[in-house]
Amino acid sequence: MRTRFALTATLYTAVVAVLANSYHLIARELTALWVLIPVFLLVNVLAGTATMRRYSRALRVCHHGTVLLGAFCGSVAVSVLYHIVLAVQLLPTEWKPLLWSALVCIGVNAVVFWNGILCVYLTSSQLGVKKRVIGAVCGLIPVANVVALLSILKTTVRECAFETRREDRNRQRRQDKCCATRYPLLLVHGVFFRDTKYFNYWGRIPKELKANGATVFYGNQQSAASVADSAAELAARIDEILAQTGAEKVNVIAHSKGGLDCRYALSELGMAHRVASLTTVNTPHRGCLFADDLLDKIPAKTQQKIADTYNAALRKLGDRAPDFMAAVRDLTDEACQKRNAELPDPQGVYCQSIGTVLARASSGQFPLNLSYRLVRHYDGENDGLVSERSFAWGERYQCLRPTGERGISHADIIDLNRENIDEFDVREFYVSLVAELKAKGF
Repeated sequence: MRTRFALTATLYTAVVAVLANSYHLIARELTALWVLIPVFLLVNVLAGTATMRRYSRALRVCHHGTVLLGAFCGSVAVSVLYHIVLAVQLLPTEWKPLLWSALVCIGVNAVVFWNGILCVYLTSSQLGVKKRVIGAVCGLIPVANVVALLSILKTTVRECAFETRREDRNRQRRQDKCCATRYPLLLVHGVFFRDTKYFNYWGRIPKELKANGATVFYGNQQSAASVADSAAELAARIDEILAQTGAEKVNVIAHSKGGLDCRYALSELGMAHRVASLTTVNTPHRGCLFADDLLDKIPAKTQQKIADTYNAALRKLGDRAPDFMAAVRDLTDEACQKRNAELPDPQGVYCQSIGTVLARASSGQFPLNLSYRLVRHYDGENDGLVSERSFAWGERYQCLRPTGERGISHADIIDLNRENIDEFDVREFYVSLVAELKAKGF
């Protein structure tokens, strides 16, 4: 894909460079406009689209914009050299033709640039707010604007290559429906988040699973409550899904505290017979030591003030009875160890767990880059929030340690930031995970 992009960008660089530096041709032969103007319009509408027809609209537009930005960079380089040579030939006597040539050049390149930058700003999922702001701020600062543009171009080239491979892969296996499990999937969120249609907790994962045949539902439990209360909500949700679909059971994939809630629902609330498999992802089965220490050190009044503020805010967002402190206390090492001793493993349910670790603090996005060091002090290697020692549970445990210096954070494993990581394709990981459940007959 990157080789194809380089060839496409080179082709359009040549075309745009000719258009941008065509003033003298037009001055000699005005009828050349009948060719140059249609070519200019076609470049701005069709650049990079010839080989992208089978891909999603957003990817086509992003690729179109990326090709235009690449052509802009190449054209500017050619145009600067061309006008240096032209200035040596024309100055100091014939300055007007040089001026008009420069104005035409600036105009053509400006249209190509703004077309390209708007396309990638509107469709790229990898630029993020930070790079968009930096690009806008640096736009009028010499040298800095070049650096910012090259950074944007590098990001979108990688994104187009990544997403093209992904869509090709899905197209090739579409008929296989590799994620069409016998039982529907239930995705259960962690603490301090909710399932909403405006911002999916699981990022791009559900869409990828559905594209490969999965039937997906969400837990819809409150953002913060005790394990027992959240488990009761999830038990009711499972009954609702089974009634709606007519299925006998569900496959549950639960992240963070959601895994504790599901374990309680299965072992304490009698839901094991309604669940075929439970996969916990970065769940603190043995609690978080740093949470114990923080609760000991932070004054009770301060804790209550934080809890009251959070609970009031979440009631306005739809939670019926949020309980911040109950949720936090149930994540401590002491609470989890006590619950582990009391809860038997669910019978007749395939149980597995997954954990990830960060290689260093700077690998995680805010605030996990800050909490990583705190958790490491108490618990050793971790995902920015939960230690590796706490993840393992069930018949099978996987700890994901991709090659490279990044690692995978507590947020990366659910695609919360919608970030493409070279060493770890999170969407493909879940496709493989669900395909394995299908292969096991679940």
